[in-house]
Amino acid sequence: MIKSLLSRTSALKPPLEKFLPNAATYQLDTLRRLMYVAEKTAIGKYFDFRNLRNSHRLIADFQATVPYYDYDTIYNAWWHRSLDGEDNVTWPGHVPFYALSSGTTGSPSKYIPVTKQMIRSIQKAGVKCLFSVMRHGVAPDFYTRKMMLLGGTTSLQDMGSYQVGDLSGINIGKTPFWIKLTAKPDPYIASITDWDERLEQIARHAAEWDVGSISGSPAWNRLMLQRIMEYNKVSNIHEVWPNLRVFAHGGVSFEPYRHSFDALSGRPLIYIDTYLASEGFVAFQNRPGTKSMAMALNNGLFFEFIPFTEQNFDSDGHLLGQPHALHIGEVHTGVDYALVMSTCAGAWRYLIGDTIRFTDVERAEIVITGRTKHFMSVCGEHLSVGNMSDAIRMAQEEFDAEIPEFGLAARSEGQKFVHTWYVGCSKPLDSAALLASIDKHLCQLNDDYKTERTAVLDIEIIPVPLAVFYRWLEKIGKIGGQHKFPRVLKGKQLAEWQDFLKNQSRTNLFT
Repeated sequence: MIKSLLSRTSALKPPLEKFLPNAATYQLDTLRRLMYVAEKTAIGKYFDFRNLRNSHRLIADFQATVPYYDYDTIYNAWWHRSLDGEDNVTWPGHVPFYALSSGTTGSPSKYIPVTKQMIRSIQKAGVKCLFSVMRHGVAPDFYTRKMMLLGGTTSLQDMGSYQVGDLSGINIGKTPFWIKLTAKPDPYIASITDWDERLEQIARHAAEWDVGSISGSPAWNRLMLQRIMEYNKVSNIHEVWPNLRVFAHGGVSFEPYRHSFDALSGRPLIYIDTYLASEGFVAFQNRPGTKSMAMALNNGLFFEFIPFTEQNFDSDGHLLGQPHALHIGEVHTGVDYALVMSTCAGAWRYLIGDTIRFTDVERAEIVITGRTKHFMSVCGEHLSVGNMSDAIRMAQEEFDAEIPEFGLAARSEGQKFVHTWYVGCSKPLDSAALLASIDKHLCQLNDDYKTERTAVLDIEIIPVPLAVFYRWLEKIGKIGGQHKFPRVLKGKQLAEWQDFLKNQSRTNLFT
């Protein structure tokens, strides 16, 4: 019955959604509704949400009254009270789950509240994303195939009054019943906490499942597909899953991985980009012909956008003061913005640490350009993670090689600065030639970088076996799920990475 319902529903192919002219109204209504629901909480009483939400200048007055928060400030002011068992702190009632963030900035894992309303919000966006796939021309029977949901373990840590775990594990455990009927791996496999054991069980049973889509982080899905192919002794994944059509990915730029997935596939896959943060399902790619994602503007999330400039952020990505933020009706294309969110999980004016850029204001479509603390600018080069990923992609095409993992660090040497590239590649390459290629493409992509390269910036490359990247993530407890290797390495995290490398076998993938 479920399969028949899904098939009939998908046959009702909707037209491509156009950006609704009342998007600003949607967002205004979302903010007012959030404040209405939270007005009797501790934070709602403190900032007088009841009177504030009736203002004729709601957004402006909200911005003038409620300060920005990052994790440390909102935790110290409010969220620690929820973790201590207090109800009605920043959202009504009790917080049942906390998602552990990936912690790629080098900080300890962060506990992000996940409420029942947030789970419904994520499910709503996920279902919309699922059915947007029909716009890519898939047959209705696509929705009768199995969905491989490769997230974190569904085994959560019981803390007494709440549970803690990976956001993907929380969501998989709370998926609607009709999704559970088609979801893989089976619950007993999804609950395995040891990544290698879970991967082995998936590989053993993969041929039994008629999988039509996979979803999750590119790095871990890549390893999964490779292990399935090795176990079944096949040359591409379509020999095991002939009906595989779609990969819905997120968490990191897909471009460095595209070449790898093309090589693992017997025929082209449809790649769908998603933006699911620990704080909410922000956006997803909902139409063919673009790599941009449409924001979820009517789903319990209120967005603000701070121009990511030297006036608003220091060189380490820290906010300077209380700069003015824009709402959805005030943004422009081609500008990097730090994303601020107020949500149905009790985050208020919360800087989630990501930077985005609008590619189409009419459709409210965005791309992720990096992290506020993951820009490299030691001498004015202003390199974004987007620049780095694009340069790696161009180098891959030039050398016909897979370069799925990399990280960039910097140091000063007298009057000069040095960028150090840690690069993992799928086959032996000339390291000097690869470095020259990356450098060339960065000069094409970024004028500031090009200028600094002629003056005070030197570069070097250190080849690292791919397995070492994943062994390091395993060592720091960041394997599987949404975890990814940081593209910019600084401070304590850089020191730990360098110490780890000293203790590894220096097998060189390059000539």
